[in-house]
Amino acid sequence: MSETVTFRVPRELKERMRRYKINWSEILRKTVEETIRKYELVEAAKIADEIRNKTEYGAFNSVKAIREDRGR
Repeated sequence: MSETVTFRVPRELKERMRRYKINWSEILRKTVEETIRKYELVEAAKIADEIRNKTEYGAFNSVKAIREDRGR
């Protein structure tokens, strides 16, 4: 299901937009998706950094972690 989003632009910009036969809805949809994707990647990178900083010396030692898990 879709939702409708409305935004305002100056009258001059709207007049300039009318000059061209462009699917502005599609351009705006793609721009919003790309912007959200960038913010999600930044957020994921911050979370990964936080996790990495919680490990010993900020570096994850997979061999040590596997050995510890096998020892349990």
